[in-house]
Amino acid sequence: MDTVVFHHILHNEEIGEVSDRLLAPGQVGLLAGWGVFTTIRVMDGVLFAFERHWARMQRDAALFQVKLPSDPERVRRRLLDLVAANQASNATMRVVVVRNVGGTWEGPAQRESDLIALLSGLKEWGPGVQLCYQVQARHAACMFAGTKILSWAMNLRWLESAQGRGFDEVILLNERGEVAECTSANIFLAQGNRVWTPPLSSGCLPGVTREVLLSEIHVPGFEIGERTILPEDLGEADEVFITSTTRDLLPVLRIEDRKLRNHGPARAALQNAFTAYVNAYIAAHREVSVPGR
Repeated sequence: MDTVVFHHILHNEEIGEVSDRLLAPGQVGLLAGWGVFTTIRVMDGVLFAFERHWARMQRDAALFQVKLPSDPERVRRRLLDLVAANQASNATMRVVVVRNVGGTWEGPAQRESDLIALLSGLKEWGPGVQLCYQVQARHAACMFAGTKILSWAMNLRWLESAQGRGFDEVILLNERGEVAECTSANIFLAQGNRVWTPPLSSGCLPGVTREVLLSEIHVPGFEIGERTILPEDLGEADEVFITSTTRDLLPVLRIEDRKLRNHGPARAALQNAFTAYVNAYIAAHREVSVPGR
């Protein structure tokens, strides 16, 4: 478990203490899970891939009619101020926009939505993860499939149940029995030098690490792309790994009662290339990430 405690939180334009009373029960987004969020890795004081995270939040917010702040650069600056206030040059940041209006239980609100950001310490994931399956967990045909919204309780309950059985994460299957994703990660398999991840039509969320791997990472001799994946495909793969903002490319050691081989070269090659991409991004953005400006 994380032991680092950060005492400051961002609420709209103001940085306050986490103990401050900033939220109200009449905010319909809190009562109904009506809002959008993202998790950003803070690395050497830089918000890694902030523009990709914000673009995804914009897409999801438009679908759910959640009003985002109009100036993403101003948001970025305030988030950096939060990093500085917490002296958290390396941490995990949760950015949330909560809708305040609409529905039966709407209360008086000064704004159509509230921006909230908070920080937590980095988690040590270990050498790999053990996964189990959850059937009928994603409805790929739903218009809201692949959105990252505050209504997250099902994911948390599936994860809690899996961890109670000794697993680390859950592979979520869609209505067709296809692999979609995990509760908070995308999933990849490798056969030799070919690497595949489920398409967005599976119902999976377009994770930022997934997006970077598909669009920015080019390793000679390796092919990476999307295709429909079934549970049996994972069992027969040379390697299986999951990806997320906080995990990078983390090997899967076991699925249910089946130990995986994990003897191919693909994951390590892609991890090295991804690390180089991240380092280049941090170096290029360090100047604009001066705390407190």
